[in-house]
Amino acid sequence: MKRLFASTLALSIAATGAVAQDMLMDGYDRAELIRTRDITGGNIYTINEADDEGWDSAYVYDAVGPDWNQIGEIEDLVLSRDGQLIGIVAEVGGFLDIADKHVVIPVENVSLVAVDDETYSYVTRYNEEQLEQLEDVDEGWWD
Repeated sequence: MKRLFASTLALSIAATGAVAQDMLMDGYDRAELIRTRDITGGNIYTINEADDEGWDSAYVYDAVGPDWNQIGEIEDLVLSRDGQLIGIVAEVGGFLDIADKHVVIPVENVSLVAVDDETYSYVTRYNEEQLEQLEDVDEGWWD
C-alpha cells in the first residue's frame, strides 16, 4: 500500500509540474518564443543608412542583408523592472577585446533579425562611429 501511495504521489507531483509549465506557456506557440541565450553573443549589423533614411524599428527583417556590415556583438539585454526590453548592450570597436567599448542601444534603434532557426542578431541604423560616440556602460556604470 505504501508503494501505491508513493507512486501515486510522485505521479501527481510530476503531472502538476507539467501542467504548471504548460500554463506558463499558455497562449504562446513555442516555435515563436526566443530565449535570451539565443541572442546574446550574436552580431550587431548596420544597414549603412543615415539616421533619417527610412528607419523603422518595427520592421521585421527575415535575414541578414547582403550589404550589411557587422559592427559589434550583443553582450546583454536591458529590461525594465516590468519586463519590457529597453535596449541592448553592444560591444563595439577595439580588436580582440582590446580597446572595445560597451554601449546601450535603445530598443527603438534596433531590430531583431533571425540568422537561422536557433540564433539571432540585431540590426541598427547607427554606424560603428556613432555607436562609439555613445556613453560607455562598463560594469561600474551599473552600480
